[in-house]
Amino acid sequence: MHDSQGFVGSKGYTTLKTPSQNKGLGFTDAERETLGLRGLLPPATLTLEDQVELTMQELRRKTSALDKYVFLQSLQDVNATLYYAVLSRHTYECMPFVYTPVVGEACQKFSQIYRHTPQGLYLSLNDRGKLRSILDNWPVEDIRAIVFTDGERILGLGDQGIDGMGIPVGKLALYTACAGVHPSHCLPVALDVGTNNEAKLNDPFYIGLKRRRLTGEAYDAFVAEFMEAAVDKYGKSVMLQFEDFGNNNAFRLLHHWQEKVCCFNDDIQGTAAVALAGILGSTAITGTVVNDHRFLFLGAGEAGAGIAELIAYAIQVETGKSIEECRKQIFMLDSNGLVCKSRLGELQHHKINFAHDAEHVPDLLSAVKALKPTALIGVSTLAKSFNQAVIEEMSANNERPIIFALSNPTSKAECTPEEAYRWSDGAAVFASGSPFGPVEFKGKTYVPGQGNNAYIFPGVGLAAFACGATRITDLDMYIAAKALAATIPQDQLDASCVYPPLRDIREVSLKVAVAIAANKYATGQASVLPKPADLEAHIRSVMYTPRY
Repeated sequence: MHDSQGFVGSKGYTTLKTPSQNKGLGFTDAERETLGLRGLLPPATLTLEDQVELTMQELRRKTSALDKYVFLQSLQDVNATLYYAVLSRHTYECMPFVYTPVVGEACQKFSQIYRHTPQGLYLSLNDRGKLRSILDNWPVEDIRAIVFTDGERILGLGDQGIDGMGIPVGKLALYTACAGVHPSHCLPVALDVGTNNEAKLNDPFYIGLKRRRLTGEAYDAFVAEFMEAAVDKYGKSVMLQFEDFGNNNAFRLLHHWQEKVCCFNDDIQGTAAVALAGILGSTAITGTVVNDHRFLFLGAGEAGAGIAELIAYAIQVETGKSIEECRKQIFMLDSNGLVCKSRLGELQHHKINFAHDAEHVPDLLSAVKALKPTALIGVSTLAKSFNQAVIEEMSANNERPIIFALSNPTSKAECTPEEAYRWSDGAAVFASGSPFGPVEFKGKTYVPGQGNNAYIFPGVGLAAFACGATRITDLDMYIAAKALAATIPQDQLDASCVYPPLRDIREVSLKVAVAIAANKYATGQASVLPKPADLEAHIRSVMYTPRY
């Protein structure tokens, strides 16, 4: 068949242009003959291992982080198997260029680097009433995991509109690299409801709708149309992951949908589970169990409230106390100082549970002095807010203070590991949200743990996929955190690290998935029946390994 320019489609040419089928120089002689590839490729053959090595050499030659991001995305568009092989075998090295911290810059510049290849679905307000039929335009019928965003609160960078699509794309790449969820079962989605970002609205090259954000009932109806369309198309066990929704919508949408469909919010629940895992893991270093801690949060948004609620839930499970009692061990600071009862009239709904009968103090140092917390958790995106005075005060009150500076990207971290170790004289048990290298201090090597959601959400997705989960609950997140904490090897603990090495991420994800899937069967929320006799073997058998 000819097009108007005389182009004739051939089987071999189409194969090379289809990322899921293309092997580049990995095609064997026999395949080249059968598929009509002769002449379309140079004669040499390279194994997948050779191609991975060559790709890594090229990646390392690139000097800018964004260039590395674009290079990897371009590889995904050309040869998907090779892309996932690179990610799976060099996860620690590649993850920063697929997800945090570089994905932040990629989202800010997404319209400029957009490469015209469909990486997912873009559903805009112009499509209202047609979302179900638009899902049919995606070429794969069997979708098990959808990550979707409306782009309102991308990392610590705020409203990026449709340019926030970089987040679902990156998250689902990690589903595959870190947990072996087959990429063909994954679908990134951007819900374009407009943007309030003036720079985007005034950018002639912005690829989204140039209008202010939709709000209120019409917004909820658009999200509902998408959720219902997804479940209608893909079934009740399709897992829907909310990603980077603004505070005003994130909690409300999660509470509305979590009892109706299989969904979770990674910013609220995934962040919470990975932070709780760090707290549980720190017991081996500090000797203090979760229910004996006194927590102080800097930042009271989605991440802070999510972590605080899951910690309270964990204390309740461990002690049997009421959730109200458990929350009394957890304090929060927002931009107006300590969240407390005297401020009840002005607080957003998600802060009210942590408004205790305490005297109001205006700043972090005053709060540390007044409350004497054992654990300080930063989710504020206020760089350098854990200053020397704050960390010295934490160290004066605690033999091994827990200092978690979890804000992303790196530029937003409350302190660096080097600062935490130096100002605490090596006593701090430190974790961050973005990656930092090991720190030498007074003859000892410290390994800062990265409280990376990639330790949790890929395992959640793998569990949901393997057992056909119909719901994701707070109990699942607590179970995931416990399973993650149980994987920390002794040499990491010896280096004051409360997370396992990222190089072990696939085995870690497997352990997390097994623990969650066991709970899904125990609570009747699994649809793959009967329950496999050997759950771990079953889950391992569905994990995708990139190979030709």
